[in-house]
Amino acid sequence: MTPTVRECFRLMDEYAMLDNIRAHSVLVGRVAERLACDLVASGVALSVEVAVAGALLHDIAKTPCLHSGGDHAAEGAGICRRHGFEELAAIVGEHVMLADDGEPACCSEKEIVYYADKRVKHDRIVDLDERLQYILDHYGKNDPELRRLIRNNFNRCRQVEARIFVRLGYGPADLIHLVEPVAADTAPTLRWQGVCV
Repeated sequence: MTPTVRECFRLMDEYAMLDNIRAHSVLVGRVAERLACDLVASGVALSVEVAVAGALLHDIAKTPCLHSGGDHAAEGAGICRRHGFEELAAIVGEHVMLADDGEPACCSEKEIVYYADKRVKHDRIVDLDERLQYILDHYGKNDPELRRLIRNNFNRCRQVEARIFVRLGYGPADLIHLVEPVAADTAPTLRWQGVCV
């Protein structure tokens, strides 16, 4: 079962998602929607609805985890399972770091959400270098091993990026011009699949 956009926003309210996290999630949703629609148009079999819902809910546990110190990806996967969204649980659970499943054929909803999240810093689309530097500065904690893991994760993200964009008629830098941000508070009333038409 996949929640609608409106149901995703209801869950954001239920889990008291902070406004800045909501704004980030909405833009990640827009990036995921654009990529998923364009990949479907290029012949890739995937669900735009699953990609969008996964993107909107990827940080569903971030607000509670700010207080508890828990792993927001793992706790978010648990929230999805409790609501019957088993397919989204895997997407939310791996949006920070993909499990090593070998080199799958492009492109899954999980990869799209993982990549879209890495392209959005707060409420702006940025390139992977800028996002990597932000993550290193805020989460690297001057710990060489943690910084190495973060860099490795972004190297993996660059591989995902290459697999996505080889199928599209534009490059990663073009996303900034192709995805229109929307106000986080008006997003549930919008027609999300507009770019697929």
